Amino acid sequence: MGTLWKTTSAVTFSLALTACASTPASKPPSLYERLGGQPAITAVVDDFVANVAADKRINGQFANTNIPRLKMLLVEQICAGTGGPCQYSGRDMKSTHARLKISEADFNALVEDLTRTLDKFKVPEKERGELMAILGPMKSDIVTVR
Repeated sequence: MGTLWKTTSAVTFSLALTACASTPASKPPSLYERLGGQPAITAVVDDFVANVAADKRINGQFANTNIPRLKMLLVEQICAGTGGPCQYSGRDMKSTHARLKISEADFNALVEDLTRTLDKFKVPEKERGELMAILGPMKSDIVTVR
């Protein structure tokens, strides 16, 4: 009985090790998850849009904008871009901004407003950098005055 017990234990142990070795490592959380998901993204967008509305340098650019729709699209875009379950339903950045005469100074003011919001919500540097890396390349499609 001792030998049977040892053999059974060895087989069980080997199977357990094999199962552990074949189990894929859990993937790290997405930027979407690390930012706090859709509720956190929505809160950031709400604050960001309020900053832009108060910013006399650029708020005129948004005078005729449907603000609730803008907020919805920003949430979708950030959610989708950070690995969340959302799908962006808006137009591409180039055609959206083509006739708006947005300068580099306007774009930089917008980034400052976003930075103020990220500071307020204490978004860590790593996540902030990843988010800016996603949004930054849109600059060439948004800035239309060279």
